[in-house]
Amino acid sequence: MTPILVFDIETVPDVSGIRRISDLPAELDDAGVLDWYAQKRRVATGSDFAQHYLQQVVAIACALRTANDLKLWSIGEPADPEPELIRRFFDGVERFTPQLVSWNGGGFDLPVLNHRALIHGVVAEKYWDWGDQDRDFKWNSYLGRYHTRHLDLMDVVAMYQPRANAPLDAIARLCGFPGKLGMDGSQVAAAVARGELAEVRNYCETDVLNTYLVYQRFRLMRGELSAGEYAKELALARDKLAASDAPHWKAFLAAWTVA
Repeated sequence: MTPILVFDIETVPDVSGIRRISDLPAELDDAGVLDWYAQKRRVATGSDFAQHYLQQVVAIACALRTANDLKLWSIGEPADPEPELIRRFFDGVERFTPQLVSWNGGGFDLPVLNHRALIHGVVAEKYWDWGDQDRDFKWNSYLGRYHTRHLDLMDVVAMYQPRANAPLDAIARLCGFPGKLGMDGSQVAAAVARGELAEVRNYCETDVLNTYLVYQRFRLMRGELSAGEYAKELALARDKLAASDAPHWKAFLAAWTVA
């Protein structure tokens, strides 16, 4: 089977990047820079959410389903710098040529990774193949919105209509999965500022597993899995969590009461 790689990223505003492209007093501290930038964004857009290219990646979580296993993990170590996290992610794409699956990955995660890889000079040859090296990629690349080598599940289920988009937490819960536990994306920057990067990485992993489980439901819906095969996929995920001593997986399993 083609390996399936479900992924998710967590980010914070890139303070050093904002300084680099803005004419700000040198004595302004990081909090002042962020406050200035947030006010500027609110005036321009009504939201203080940073543009994709100013989102610094602090965590990347993955679920890799191969023929014989399901692995859940965060890329790298908490102390790894952003370029190393991004390099490891694209090295995984190079190694496995997986089916990428995300929730809003086409709208957020991949554009962020693209911009930040460009900024840091990270090589991602297989990911950027339009068919120059592998002719199969001419018709199904990671870059085409309507291609399936990267499946943005939110985008597909909404029929590529932004007004029909649904949040992962709601869809996961409606499908009987735990949904978000203990944190959401709006709380990540504050958590990182408090030194709680481990908690952010755990949160990112649970988002990935929610996405993975919703993807299995999607495969069932389109007839790719039989009811029995779908049940086996969920049982495999439950078994992985049951074998882990990690508190976030114990909490996830305890909250997974249906489906």
